[in-house]
Amino acid sequence: MSSPTTATPLPGPTGPALTGAVRDLWRAARRPSERLCYATGAALTLSGLAHLLVFAVDGGPWDGPVSWRKPVTFGVSFGLTLIVLTWVTSYLRIGARARNVLLVVFAADCVLEVGGIALQAWRRVPSHLNMESGFNTAVSMSLAVGGGILVVLLSLFAVASFRRRPSGPTGMPLALWAGFAILLVALASGAAMIARGVILTKTGHQEAAYHSTAPLKPLHGVSLHAVLVLPALAWLMSRTAWSERTRNGVMRGAVACYAAAVAGAGIWATITY
Repeated sequence: MSSPTTATPLPGPTGPALTGAVRDLWRAARRPSERLCYATGAALTLSGLAHLLVFAVDGGPWDGPVSWRKPVTFGVSFGLTLIVLTWVTSYLRIGARARNVLLVVFAADCVLEVGGIALQAWRRVPSHLNMESGFNTAVSMSLAVGGGILVVLLSLFAVASFRRRPSGPTGMPLALWAGFAILLVALASGAAMIARGVILTKTGHQEAAYHSTAPLKPLHGVSLHAVLVLPALAWLMSRTAWSERTRNGVMRGAVACYAAAVAGAGIWATITY
């Protein structure tokens, strides 16, 4: 069996703030798969920012099924998620070979999702739940299948975090447990959005399908990024002179606040769904 991965060291407090952290993170990537994922994540993030410039020049609505918002938000979100997931999974006690395969598949799936959404944005047609032509149906179904693959991959990482205590600095195990647990809420809400939209589309309510996802979007967005925010906080605290007790207390408070935010978004979704 392949040996468990070890936590990728990040730059210490004496290094340059942002550029140094990025440079040292890149240098700490010991495997080609890690560098591939970091590079892919950076490219996806830049694609999202590029579409923000397109929106500034071209204009148009920010909301709705046809807008530049989708390639912007999906590009940045998928890009940052891929980068952070590549980092945080280095703390999971999972076989190195299995982690590499899962990360590469996850990166390819991220490219599929962002690419399909950007393609449809340039074509000025909805990307999701669009069954109005053969090509649009193919794109929409590929995005749905890609979403299913994302659910499976992220669930496998979540299970790995629960099965064996993650490594890392003080607060990191709790950050990863909470982050992946909340991530499962994001996956469930995403699946619910797709399921409801497909049902409405199949029953001839295409326009209603495009707008049916709105109530669940806040819940999906908030819960999706817990696995980014909480581990980042644990890493930042490891660069301070705070005691272990203080860092554990801050992390418990942060998890409670994040859980409250998710609960609030869930209540809103229940009321408006």
